[in-house]
Amino acid sequence: MTVNYLTRDGFQRLQEELEYLRTVRRQEVAERLREALEGGDRGIDMDAEYDAAKNEQAFVEGRIDELELILASARVIEAPSRSDTVQVGNTVVIQEDGFEPETYIIVGAAEANPSNGRISNESPLGKALIGHKVGDKITVHAPANTFTVTILEIK
Repeated sequence: MTVNYLTRDGFQRLQEELEYLRTVRRQEVAERLREALEGGDRGIDMDAEYDAAKNEQAFVEGRIDELELILASARVIEAPSRSDTVQVGNTVVIQEDGFEPETYIIVGAAEANPSNGRISNESPLGKALIGHKVGDKITVHAPANTFTVTILEIK
């Protein structure tokens, strides 16, 4: 089974989302389905409402399954102790030649959100950074291109 690295906060958020989906959203979707079925005449509008409710139900159940799998294989990462090398949980300041420095937190795939500075340890950049030290120049092989970054700081 694949290990899903999560911060303590991320683990808590996913548990809360799972609980919400199980207790609130499931009931809301079930009510929507019931209303669509009780609509009487099964005209085009009612069929569309029923189909939309069934699709929403499938989405909710799929997300519940996904969250259960993630949480079942979760390994909560604590803030790493001061380290010379990049690890999951570290905040890393990097700089690509000709660009401003960027700061990222290395997290597991389930918590990744690059636009918020959270990159997965499984992403090309995250994978390339793991195990390297301040001052190291690292070549990152991303799907669209290859680029080089320098590690400026590990927190």
